[in-house]
Amino acid sequence: MVGFDLGSVPFNSDGWGPPDSSVSVPNQISNAPFAPFSRSDKLGRIADWTRSLSNRPGSNSKQNPTDSAFDFSGDDSFATLTTDEDSSFRLVDTAAKSHHHGQHRPKFNPRWRFNPHNNRSQLPQRRDEEVEAKKREQEKERARRDRLYNLNRSGTNAGQRRESAVFKSSVDIQPEWNMLDQIPFSTFSKLSFSVPEPEDLLICGGLEFYDRSYDRITPKNERRLERFKNRNFFKITTTDDPVIRRLANEDKATVFATDTILSTLMCAPRSVYSWDIVVQRVGNKLFFDKRDGSQLDLLSVHETSQEPLPDVKDDINSAYSLSVEAAYINQNFSQQVLIRDGKKLSYDEPNPFATEGEEVASVGYRYRRWKLDDDTYLVARCEVQSVAEVNNQRSFLTLNALNEFDPKYSGVDWRQKLETQRGAVLATELKNNANKLAKWTAQALLANADMMKLGYVSRVHPRDHFNHVILAVVGYKPKDFATQINLNTSNMWGIVKSIVDLCMKLNEGKYVLVKDPTKPQVRIYEVPPDAFENDYVEEPLPEDEQVQPPTEDAQGAEANAAASEKEEKETSAEAA
Repeated sequence: MVGFDLGSVPFNSDGWGPPDSSVSVPNQISNAPFAPFSRSDKLGRIADWTRSLSNRPGSNSKQNPTDSAFDFSGDDSFATLTTDEDSSFRLVDTAAKSHHHGQHRPKFNPRWRFNPHNNRSQLPQRRDEEVEAKKREQEKERARRDRLYNLNRSGTNAGQRRESAVFKSSVDIQPEWNMLDQIPFSTFSKLSFSVPEPEDLLICGGLEFYDRSYDRITPKNERRLERFKNRNFFKITTTDDPVIRRLANEDKATVFATDTILSTLMCAPRSVYSWDIVVQRVGNKLFFDKRDGSQLDLLSVHETSQEPLPDVKDDINSAYSLSVEAAYINQNFSQQVLIRDGKKLSYDEPNPFATEGEEVASVGYRYRRWKLDDDTYLVARCEVQSVAEVNNQRSFLTLNALNEFDPKYSGVDWRQKLETQRGAVLATELKNNANKLAKWTAQALLANADMMKLGYVSRVHPRDHFNHVILAVVGYKPKDFATQINLNTSNMWGIVKSIVDLCMKLNEGKYVLVKDPTKPQVRIYEVPPDAFENDYVEEPLPEDEQVQPPTEDAQGAEANAAASEKEEKETSAEAA
């Protein structure tokens, strides 16, 4: 029988490991390093013959390779061996899964549904890390845009907004026009002028009473926006107004304008889009006009927003399409919120622009005069759209509507936020439509309106720009709202006074004020007397009356004739 000699195993009476006496330790392992351990430690590697310690700093080249295989001093793998093993350890549930799913499913009883402490996080769900990461990136990007907007926005100018968007001039600058001056908006912020209380020279038109039931509209009981195609709305410029012509002949003032033109000048530092105003100096009088089909007849949408609108004009969300849509929404809204029972507040003079028997919109024209200095008086035609009786006192109202076209652009869904976070909705509109809201407030102040009603009108569907609903109507006092949006009355009149003084120094003739499409400044051009006279859209002529293309030469005619004959032959052959 073959035997195996195990050898003698020395006994260490002082502790664990080989004894200190080298007599009992064999010579082949007498110099091997030993890593101390306790009984609770997990035993790892004893020797590693695969590693090379020749490049280790401070290594001894004369060291025995056999000894280096046992040497773990300075090796982190030995120290962290237990940690690595613990990190790779996973507890596996070996219990059999129950097939009775109903015992562990959450009970959706009414008490659970309406308990605020039971939120969605208690439901069994799986969060997609990629979706969460995208949401975090979107939040960071939105916060970055808001931070840049607040940093770039100064007191009067919104800074470098939407650098990538390319805006066009509202009027084509002709080469024969002579630029006289350009005024940066930064100079407007320092202007201030106080005007005394104005006086009413004349009130024309008729006003219908406001329907207070619209103040109780909420997104849950929205109302469809109606269309008023039979009522006529007038956008008459200054020099075409017969009342202003009569007042000018009576020398009631030296400067004449409308509330739309004055509000554009007063709120010019907040504007981004280009606009233009025609100035006519006739004798010692000054007339501020607008062109037919001017941009002032429309309402800008998302003018001061950070998000650029589509550049394609045919897109329903382009700047031009939204301006036309907003203009129609305002006209229809201003007539729908009235009590249409035939009761109307009529003034001494009827609507100066309406013909007899014509159905006109509810509007009252107040011709008011302000004193700018001892020799300069300003007369402006101001508009109010409705009247209301409160405590047996009549109050004038202006009616305007904000329109929502796609919540993706604003980031705020009106149907969800109007009831609970109306302040957040208004703050978003003040950021995206600062110029439009400031102009509405300036017009209400000029007309001395007691209340300005703002309607929140939204599309039925984001891709349907014909059908709209009224979600809410909120009223504000013009002076309080002006303070809320940081609209300074003295600064507004300071801008008007400076432009009037500048134009009064010009010679007799026609001029145009143009807001630069890319820079925060306004330019003054001297234009010919007949400029903008034919600036209208003609009806398409019949085909036989249209201008024919120039006649071709003989060779071109012969070639076209031969080609036409060839086509006729091919067509007849195919038919046969």
